Amino acid sequence: MSSSDEKPDGRDAGDAPQPTASEIFGQALGGAARRAGMDPAKEAHTGHVVWAAMGGWRGILESVLPGLAFVLLFTLTRDLAPSLVVSVGIAVIFTIVRLVQRSPIGAALGGLIAAGVAAALALWTGRAQDNFVPGLITNAAYGTAFLVSALVGWSLIGLAVGFLMNEGTAWRADSRKRRVFFWLAIAWATLFFVRLAVQLPLYLAGTDEATTMLGTLKLVMGLPLFAPLIAVTWLAVRAVYPASSKQEDAPQA
Repeated sequence: MSSSDEKPDGRDAGDAPQPTASEIFGQALGGAARRAGMDPAKEAHTGHVVWAAMGGWRGILESVLPGLAFVLLFTLTRDLAPSLVVSVGIAVIFTIVRLVQRSPIGAALGGLIAAGVAAALALWTGRAQDNFVPGLITNAAYGTAFLVSALVGWSLIGLAVGFLMNEGTAWRADSRKRRVFFWLAIAWATLFFVRLAVQLPLYLAGTDEATTMLGTLKLVMGLPLFAPLIAVTWLAVRAVYPASSKQEDAPQA
């Protein structure tokens, strides 16, 4: 091979360009969104998208039942260990059922790991409120990530949608898309920070009553707030990416 066939960095001229960090990150986010049923490139009813993002009835049960079991048992017994065992046991059952049925176990396994880590921490410290520490950290981390991404002009929503729509980061050159993605990222950051603002004082209170209230509010501020924001996000993205089928279905002159 002649020297003219090589680039100054030693790579062959025919080598494919290496993906940038934003492209890799966007691909990861977009893949997660697609697996959750949120692909703006496809035609879908908003209700269907929200339902798919929540995982249907199974996803709702997997998300709610472990936490609900802990809150109910701890409220009635004030006994930490059995409450945690039942909560984690429910998550284990959901994961086993998915394995037996050979269905995707990502969400269930993630829930099981989160429940196991939270339970281990609470058992180690002997404080029931520590069962909610991973959730508080998650809200703080996600809220910060969405906020920072919006402020620096690289909205996480935009990165995910750009991958799904096969336009990479070209959306940053479109002021309308950039503005929509900015406010969507702010909305998601607000959701996580509101959860944190409401739940952190209850965690710091450290009483059994506050812990019960913390567990209850975690459930109330979970899917009931997640679902509407998913719908808003979907509608906003569809507004800046009109479905091509609508143009194809238009009557010909």
